[in-house]
Amino acid sequence: MTVRARPKPDFRCIAIYRLPIYDMIQSFRCSDTAELFAGRCVPRFGNIRAVAERKLRLLQRASTLEFLRSPPGNRLQLLTGDRKGRYSIRINEQWRICFIWTHDGPAVVEIIDYH
Repeated sequence: MTVRARPKPDFRCIAIYRLPIYDMIQSFRCSDTAELFAGRCVPRFGNIRAVAERKLRLLQRASTLEFLRSPPGNRLQLLTGDRKGRYSIRINEQWRICFIWTHDGPAVVEIIDYH
């Protein structure tokens, strides 16, 4: 019985993509949102902490407003009324992350109880 050596992999055909990491959040409107983004425990956001942190990281990486349209669960919206000119993405049915989109990325970011 002849034992054949396993061929060595040819790494010349594998392309490696380097994606830029953006530091896009310019400012926060409330200190609680900034604290949560920094990884600190904020009692007010206790039951939404994991999802809120994930959505803030998504917002941090967003290089364009269109980036926030996916996943569809974000439900990116342009707000009206007293929040005219601001955008929001959903954390859940009750909570939203609201922000202003500038040419440098999101600014005046806050987590609000929408109801």
